[in-house]
Amino acid sequence: MTDHKPFKIFVVEDDDWYNRLLVHTLSLNPDYEITNFFNGKDLLNNLHEEPDVLTLDYRLPDMTGLDILKQVKEINPDIQVILISEQSDIDTVVDLLKYGAYDYIVKSKDIKERLLNTIQNIRQGVGMKKEITALRKEVQRKYSFQNSIIGESAAIKRVFELIKKAIETNITVTVTGETGTGKELVAKAIHYNSKRKENNFVPVNVAAIPAELIESELFGHEKGAFTGASYRRIGKFEEANGGTLFLDEIGEMDPAFQAKLLRAIQEKEVTRIGSNNPVKTDCRIIVATNKNLKSEVKSGNFRQDLYFRLLGLPIELPPLRNRDKDVLILSGFFISQFCEENELPQKTLTDIAKKKLLSYSWPGNIRELKSVVELSAALSNGNNIDAPDLLFGSDDPLPEVISEELTLREYNRRIIVAFLQKHDNNYQTVADKLDISVSTIYRMLKEEKFNNE
Repeated sequence: MTDHKPFKIFVVEDDDWYNRLLVHTLSLNPDYEITNFFNGKDLLNNLHEEPDVLTLDYRLPDMTGLDILKQVKEINPDIQVILISEQSDIDTVVDLLKYGAYDYIVKSKDIKERLLNTIQNIRQGVGMKKEITALRKEVQRKYSFQNSIIGESAAIKRVFELIKKAIETNITVTVTGETGTGKELVAKAIHYNSKRKENNFVPVNVAAIPAELIESELFGHEKGAFTGASYRRIGKFEEANGGTLFLDEIGEMDPAFQAKLLRAIQEKEVTRIGSNNPVKTDCRIIVATNKNLKSEVKSGNFRQDLYFRLLGLPIELPPLRNRDKDVLILSGFFISQFCEENELPQKTLTDIAKKKLLSYSWPGNIRELKSVVELSAALSNGNNIDAPDLLFGSDDPLPEVISEELTLREYNRRIIVAFLQKHDNNYQTVADKLDISVSTIYRMLKEEKFNNE
């Protein structure tokens, strides 16, 4: 009799009934050695047992499946991980495959058959190359010009020309424009149509990361580098190796870190916190901001040398109010897409509704337009969307208040005046809503009166 090593499978599922279902299904094969867990912590504490396969619930009580996947691959990249979830989402699937997941299975009636076949494929060494290729093609299709950046105005056609230039080269790109104009969409269009499209697109919202964590997020850290660093973590620069690193809201970056970012870009290498060994990286840099970086340089908030290093090819996105009838083209696209996704009959805008859309200034740009027309499609009866179905802040003074480029002090004064108009000049109510004192309101209004005189 020939001894053979058992095929170890770890099952991680917090739902007791579903946990038992998976264990029972897999135990039908006598060659499988099954161990089950109910949370991520217990799993990670037992990885030294070196399972061959890990079935992992995407939503656990103590951490997400993506967090666990990253840690598992850092500790032992040879462990094959199968994610199991209640819902299917193309962006989630792409992220999980990007970080090394073998497969993504949706909880359904045929999960037993799908799971057993997937594990059999792993045993036989059959990879997910076909599935990954199909997913990449789907993502590339999603971010092709004709499917992602829509419009026929002269303003957007100028943007198209610049994007084509960016695709043909490896130059650093700076995308500017008001909030909601689609800066990340442009970055994705550049990446997924470039020579780097087979590798990762890694977005980072700089404004969302505390200053004390930005270095760890971008450069990574070694195990034990600081309190709470229980495992090695690669940073976003390494994740984007061979692909594109998209730094959104770059104007919000802490000045203290800007010098380190400049060096990383110039030297094409990063050093993880807690390490002395630099790691070479090859990633294209695309940055975006709704700030005027040149003004930020003059005010001392942004390094001049970093500004010139990042500038590269500047692409300025026009606000929606300057894109003529693109408003109607985009509206039609969003409505059609919304109806299709929600299995509603296709709906069209009436002429009066179109006039209402064209007469609005759209301070929230494309993001606001999408929200407004999707809501109108949900609210409208029949196959037509009429003017009353379009709900936006045309009667509210606040959107118009912030539609111009003013100083922060001027904005503050305008917002206060708008709130006073909205709340019948009740100073205490306005003070409570804006979380300021009544005396601050009086002082701001006094300054405005003085400046006007």
